[in-house]
Amino acid sequence: MRLSLLLLVSILAYAQAPPNPPDPAYEPLTKAYQLLQNKQYDEAIRFFRVGVEAAPSRPGVRKDLAYTYLKVGESEEARDQFAEAMRLDPTDFHVALEYAFLCNDTKMQAEARRVFDRIRKSGDPGSRETAERAFQNIDQPLAAGIERWKKALAIGPESFDAHLDLATLAEQRDELELAAQHYRRAWEILPSRKQTLLDLGRVWKALNRSEDATAALVAASHAGEPRAREAALELLPVRFPYVSEFRRAIELDPGGIELRRELAFLLMALDKQPEAEREFRLILEKAPDDLLSCAQMGLILLDRDEKPRAMQLLDKVLQGPDVALANRVRAALKMPLVQTSSVDPVSNDNKVMAERSLQSGYLKDALQFLEKAHASDPKDGWVMLKLGWTYNLLHLDNQAFRWFGLARNTSDRAIAAEAAKAYGNLRPSFARFRTTLWLYPMYSSRWSDAFGYGQIKSEIKLGDLPFRPYVSLRMAGDIRGTTGGALPQYLSESSGIFAVGVASRYWRGIMGWAEAGSSVSYMNRGRGVSRVSPDYRAGISYFKGFGHGIGGESSGWFSEANADGIFVSRYGNDFLLYAQARTGWTPPVIGSFETQFFWNNNLIRDTQSQRWANYYETGPGARFRWTWMPRSALFSISAIRGLNTAQHFIGPDFFDVRVGFWYAITR
Repeated sequence: MRLSLLLLVSILAYAQAPPNPPDPAYEPLTKAYQLLQNKQYDEAIRFFRVGVEAAPSRPGVRKDLAYTYLKVGESEEARDQFAEAMRLDPTDFHVALEYAFLCNDTKMQAEARRVFDRIRKSGDPGSRETAERAFQNIDQPLAAGIERWKKALAIGPESFDAHLDLATLAEQRDELELAAQHYRRAWEILPSRKQTLLDLGRVWKALNRSEDATAALVAASHAGEPRAREAALELLPVRFPYVSEFRRAIELDPGGIELRRELAFLLMALDKQPEAEREFRLILEKAPDDLLSCAQMGLILLDRDEKPRAMQLLDKVLQGPDVALANRVRAALKMPLVQTSSVDPVSNDNKVMAERSLQSGYLKDALQFLEKAHASDPKDGWVMLKLGWTYNLLHLDNQAFRWFGLARNTSDRAIAAEAAKAYGNLRPSFARFRTTLWLYPMYSSRWSDAFGYGQIKSEIKLGDLPFRPYVSLRMAGDIRGTTGGALPQYLSESSGIFAVGVASRYWRGIMGWAEAGSSVSYMNRGRGVSRVSPDYRAGISYFKGFGHGIGGESSGWFSEANADGIFVSRYGNDFLLYAQARTGWTPPVIGSFETQFFWNNNLIRDTQSQRWANYYETGPGARFRWTWMPRSALFSISAIRGLNTAQHFIGPDFFDVRVGFWYAITR
């Protein structure tokens, strides 16, 4: 009886207990793995992300999501998911290795080195061996580079580049004190490069030198380089800097006018007018034409009834190009305002605040002030132009394109010209209709012939679809026509190909396309051979470049690769692969002459092993251009040694000198 009563109480207690809650990640993860099995990777990623949100503490889910990202080529997203999986399970050394290798591939060399170092010391035997090799592959070149730059500085003259390169290598090797020392010296040699302040602040922050780090980052965030400002703001606390922090930043960058001006305005806001006045005087000693400081200092003197001294400064503002600032001075002097449009005082104030926010790097604040100014005066071209540049800095180019388009129609010629140039740079990506022309005439010594290739293509943008339909005319021809002899061979298609097609957007340098059309030959190739024949083509194109390209801002090494896989119906439904890789050096510009020297490695293959479509080529080359030429125009020359790789064909190697000219334009 007692046992029965105990069982009854247990059953009732179990019945009253709440059931185990269902696994919130079960449904999305089940769907994700089904999609993964069917190779529907994009959809699988979407459901994996839902599963991660439902169960954020499961390292296995993040690991599977990371591997799926790798299948679609998203290395950075995969890296971030492996990082979370490693954080959740530090003992999974395989995940840690995957994360470290991806860090190395995505230019996070210092982090890769740290993780490999940890694994080689504490991982399982297999992981330790792999990590040791990877660590040495990173560490040894860094150590050698550091020693090389140390010796160069010891025996030669100091230079900014030497200190910067040594500091960069030392930071990657976690020799942070050495990195800070040489970043500081590089900054002292070239204080106009504000990016160095960002580098210095980042290293000082890693060394827990918080006050020094904040000083460097505040100085960088009030500099003239937009990217340095944004990166510095991300590392700073989410608040406005203190007066003491501004003063330490000025000690580091005494020539920073924007920095000192921002301190002066802060002191004014804190009712510390004598200190603010001292800062404005120092600004005007270094930059007597700084109109914002002239206006503020003039108004301070006007309040003290020192009108003659005040008017010396205020007259500069009244005669200056900043109408909004001049109108603020006119309002203080009780003078009539100059109205170039229906601008009201509210709009003027918002424009001034927007300009200050832009100068300080507070882009989101600037955006709010600019939008208020536009609401007050929708025809103000300056506001529309600044809205365009602000959205551009925020990487919202679709919005930037719209505002540049509006600003280019303003009556102010200078603003309209600047907006039109920016609009033209963005137009190819957003225009409804886009036409591209490229031309490549060249001469080949192997064939003693001149060839010409080109295409004109007009595309239409259909909303946000990931592809664009187009119509196209391709041209391919040569002068000689055939090789001559008893069995002459045609040296080119000698035709124009009219086609309609569709092309995808570029994704990580990859673009797909397909088209259908007709080839119209301009040569008579004999009886029974039609000059018009159907032509169906499809392909995938890839291009990726690294380093210092020709026409860039600086000299240095570069590497680039491009590949095209093409199906062509006219060649017996053949599929061809063209792969080219170039690695070399871009020297400094000499006057207006730009050059680039490189080594070619080219591979041409097809699926039918045809003699003309299977070669490996290698040899030196050069490109050159003049700065007055269009940016897309350049000359090239290469000396190529080639080997035919077609099956069942034994032929001699060949030597070829190729001279060509490339030009492309998009409208």
